[in-house]
Amino acid sequence: MNHNATAATSSPSSPALSERERAVAEKFAAGLTYRQIGEALFIAPSTVRTHLAAIYEKLGVRNKVALAAHLNGIASLPPDKPSALPGASPVLAIFPIECLSDEERWRRFANGLSSDITVDLARYADLPVIAFHTMKSLGSKPADFVADGKALGAAYILSGQLRADDTRIRLTIELADARNGVSLWSERYDRPVEDIFALQDSLTESVINVLAGCFGAIATIGRNAVRRKPPASLRAYDLYLLGVEQHNTFSRAGNAEAIRLFSRALELDPTLVRAWTELAYAYSIEAGNCFGRDPRASIEKWRAAVENAIRLDPFDSSACNCFGDLMGCLGDLDAAERAYKRAYECGPNHADTLALLAGSKALVAGDPAEAIPLIERAMRLNPLAPPWYFGMQGRVLFCAGRHREAIAALRRSTPDSPNVLMFLALSHAASGDSAEAAGFVARLAAEFPDFSVEGFISGYPVTNPGAVNAIRDAAKLAGLG
Repeated sequence: MNHNATAATSSPSSPALSERERAVAEKFAAGLTYRQIGEALFIAPSTVRTHLAAIYEKLGVRNKVALAAHLNGIASLPPDKPSALPGASPVLAIFPIECLSDEERWRRFANGLSSDITVDLARYADLPVIAFHTMKSLGSKPADFVADGKALGAAYILSGQLRADDTRIRLTIELADARNGVSLWSERYDRPVEDIFALQDSLTESVINVLAGCFGAIATIGRNAVRRKPPASLRAYDLYLLGVEQHNTFSRAGNAEAIRLFSRALELDPTLVRAWTELAYAYSIEAGNCFGRDPRASIEKWRAAVENAIRLDPFDSSACNCFGDLMGCLGDLDAAERAYKRAYECGPNHADTLALLAGSKALVAGDPAEAIPLIERAMRLNPLAPPWYFGMQGRVLFCAGRHREAIAALRRSTPDSPNVLMFLALSHAASGDSAEAAGFVARLAAEFPDFSVEGFISGYPVTNPGAVNAIRDAAKLAGLG
């Protein structure tokens, strides 16, 4: 089970779901989106969100994995012990957004926005989120940070204020330490009032992607706190956070350290889905960048890790995308495309998922024409885009023949990754900059003597014919074997 999930076991006193709530719960646990559920049950997507908030509260679950476990009768920890596992991640409490405008419509808007942020953060963030109906009963702000945080079992508290008139909406969001109320992060959003439902969705997406994701505000704060801990006291979630940081250097040493940290995290908590997914990606990088002595062994470890992730949470969008890449590597492109479709359905507004999908559609399987809009949307959704987004953007632009733009993006990516150096060499060669290309070829030869273009193609994998031809043609121009 996902470390984010603390499913409630059934008990005689548990509130029963209505027939409509059970239908919504079963469809959501099966992987359907809000829109798909709404179409199936003839209700609005916003009504689906409201039902899910009530379902989470009634069942005492915090996300889709825990919901599925409850519906399937899988016992887990009681909901009043969010940190009972020694490696469990901290808990986030989201207070309803305080509406400072008098009109009832803006109160409804703030209420809907609070519910959306709660439900979506529970799907995308790497930590459990307390159900919205629980938080709604506490008001719009904590009366006592220490007491409320302790009662809720929360490490972080998110609160906000909304001001609105007929022309503009101003939303302020603040993340605080539940132990003392110290502000850790804040952001202000100022948007024109147009389509009110589109605006609600847009604000939800913006808040989610700035907070969640591998380099979102919550993960960054968590990593900074972890570095102050003695090594012997690190939990599974702490090790996972440190592993993500090392993984995203895409260097040989960083990738090896990431594998060590993820493996240690999974020894402490083998249900940590995101750690299995990141471990799988680390082994895929080991295979594609020729970091290991035996690429086939790296691919088998990649397979084992991603299969564990999918088994624990079939609807984790990053795990689905990673599984698609694996299927491409094993030559099953139909299965790869199905996995990418599932990844998009499970994470259509999750910036990390969209960035990963962009690279997969450009290089592995699917329609490469969809890759550029996906990476552009990922960057709009996540203004804190980590360097690997730019590496993904660079390879997508290269495959589209936009070599100058690819160079600009790649220069903002991770500097110690052999595939970034390769794409810089290829892009410069395709642009006619033979001297610049030669410099990157020389760096590859000196720093990564085991790396090869064909090794990258087979290990990444690169199976879209246009991408394969573009890489091989530019490699000839660059003199890169």
